[in-house]
Amino acid sequence: MDKYTWTTDADGNIVFPIPEGVNTPWFASCGNLPKTLTYFNGTIFEKVADTAKKYPNNTALTFMGKNISYKQMVEQIDICAKSLRVLGIRENDKITIAMPNCPQAIYMLYAINEVGAIANMVHPLSAEREIENYLNMSGSVMVVTLDQFYHKIEAIRANTKIQNVIIARVKDALSKPIKVGYMLTEGRKIAKIPSSAPVFQWPEFMKLGKHCAYNYKVKRKPNDVAAILYSGGTTGTTKGIELSNLNFNALSEQVIAANPMFRPGDKMLAAMPLFHGFGLGVCLHTMLSQGGRCILVPRFTPKSYAKLITKYRCNFIAGVPTLYEALLRLPSMEGKDLSCLKGVFSGGDSLSIELKKKFDKFLYDHGAVIQVREGYGTTECVTASCLTPPQMYKEGSIGIPFPDTYYKIVEPGTDKELPYNEEGEILLSGPTVMIDYMDMPEETAATLRTHEDGMTWIYTGDLGKMDEEGFIYFSGRAKRMIISSGYNIYPAQIENIFDAHEKVHMSCAIGVPDSYKMQRVKVFVMPAAGVKADDKLKEELLDYAKKHIAKYAMPKDIEFRKELPKTLVGKVAYRVLEEEEAKKREEEAADK
Repeated sequence: MDKYTWTTDADGNIVFPIPEGVNTPWFASCGNLPKTLTYFNGTIFEKVADTAKKYPNNTALTFMGKNISYKQMVEQIDICAKSLRVLGIRENDKITIAMPNCPQAIYMLYAINEVGAIANMVHPLSAEREIENYLNMSGSVMVVTLDQFYHKIEAIRANTKIQNVIIARVKDALSKPIKVGYMLTEGRKIAKIPSSAPVFQWPEFMKLGKHCAYNYKVKRKPNDVAAILYSGGTTGTTKGIELSNLNFNALSEQVIAANPMFRPGDKMLAAMPLFHGFGLGVCLHTMLSQGGRCILVPRFTPKSYAKLITKYRCNFIAGVPTLYEALLRLPSMEGKDLSCLKGVFSGGDSLSIELKKKFDKFLYDHGAVIQVREGYGTTECVTASCLTPPQMYKEGSIGIPFPDTYYKIVEPGTDKELPYNEEGEILLSGPTVMIDYMDMPEETAATLRTHEDGMTWIYTGDLGKMDEEGFIYFSGRAKRMIISSGYNIYPAQIENIFDAHEKVHMSCAIGVPDSYKMQRVKVFVMPAAGVKADDKLKEELLDYAKKHIAKYAMPKDIEFRKELPKTLVGKVAYRVLEEEEAKKREEEAADK
């Protein structure tokens, strides 16, 4: 079964045949989970518009106290799409969205899809050079961002193909009472944009739609590209992952199938960002394509996250283990009622058995009748593809694959399948598997491989095993990576930036334990010949790094070394540095 081979049923929905000879033991252990599903035969916009016809008056989005119905949302998407056409956007044009979770970002995402263009999703807190790289990799002709990030875009605009910049403001999406308070607090901190700046302010941009007198909708296919998300892939090299309409629509059906307790109108705390696979695929598109309500959170702290859960009586929440660790320690959660929760999901990093037990007790003590459910996935299949069943938990397991999704454990880098309970590389296949890495055929060929069974498999680079009932166990990452607050950080990228500085001979980045973020970045630097290793150099290197490294990946510490340990083949022995750091922390703990 090729990843784009499907049939349609009598209603025109997409159906994937169950491949012959593929082991599916989890069907027996989870009888209430269907073997296969039907999928919407259209685009992500068409799916949301179809849902809006069923629930026009239901609340689709809640943003800082303001509710937006499905009908209102689709009306705004249509106006946005018309404005894009007036500005000359055509099929397959790339438009970069560098936005937090706010209504304008949602309108733009689906409007881009409606006119047949492709959304290029970028973290707005990325460093200027990173954003420039994303713009040029994608060939974006337009960028949409918030006013507070305008100066970043302006600094790099001349080095890109950007023709138009659309500037949105948080205050434009607020109700009048909230807007006044916002402008007296957060709004005052935002640097003003010059009146002569060559940009379209959001209200001005939306008025352009009035001049659209021609057909603005472009018919697209399920396997056409809908969005590009970025990842380091299995090698740490930045890659643009091209994901199709079907990838997102299939994910939404799979998530609902794995959560039969969901009902239209249920509320999801959409705090995971929309430039992240889980934020875009689950918190937003799954909810909006199924009649759910997204509580949009542009920025949060554990304290504000906890407040929103109880304020809106959220039914579904998702987070990384560090967030749940922080919630346990919040005095403000004492006595709060969490009986509204139907699903609590953990991803982005391994959830320790101890933390799961603590948080499950926390949920029980606060009236919830559920447990935290762990999942696993990769951006190469949008996000989660495996989830702990609601009523069946196995200690240490990350769950069972979604319907129509297949897992295989092989000898790393090969197609040789291993027996149950034997550790190897995790492979997965199904309708959420990416199209490819944008303009990287060799990288794509290394990650997506078609086996003799006719299926296309993602080589995740992660290690794990499968038991006789089909439960998957994650045991480690074969690729070198630092995970900080759920973000994947690739040391090779950090090292390339430091090594490019004229005063650095060689560098090595590692992850060191952090009580809140799980890990933080530390860089070891071997200065160039004749360069003095002092605080002045450290300050210079950190200032330099801020221009090239995203805020979430910025090193918190630099340690100078006259020499860095080497492997037998001459590479920097980063594991030696990790071991030294671990030993140092053990000694510090013993002294206390």
